[in-house]
Amino acid sequence: MYAKAAVKTSWSAVSAAAIVACTSFAGDVVAGPQEVTVAYKVSTQDLDLSKPAGAHELYTRLKSAAWFVCTRTNRVGLEPSPDADACTEKALGEAVRNAHVPLLVQAYLQTHTVGQAAALGIDVPMQVAAK
Repeated sequence: MYAKAAVKTSWSAVSAAAIVACTSFAGDVVAGPQEVTVAYKVSTQDLDLSKPAGAHELYTRLKSAAWFVCTRTNRVGLEPSPDADACTEKALGEAVRNAHVPLLVQAYLQTHTVGQAAALGIDVPMQVAAK
């Protein structure tokens, strides 16, 4: 998983920290004159994403990673987003969208509306949207 956040910095030559795993995860963090992307690894190796419990655990991990990249970008010259909640929601939604895991979408929809999912481009299965 990627937990990404765009971060602004006062340094002109700061590169993004990126750690990669199975699915994409993105969000924006802003601070300073230049925007950079921060990524954080979210492991799925020990999860069975074909089971609701595995998808729910991944959702929990993604939510934590989104919050981390949007608020705890403790790298030299980087500051957290001025709107950490919006950053976190965007990062989480993009991660769910890019994962293409139906059970993960269901976990997301336990705390979000179908409208919120649609606004972030998350494909909601028809049987879920009909409920």
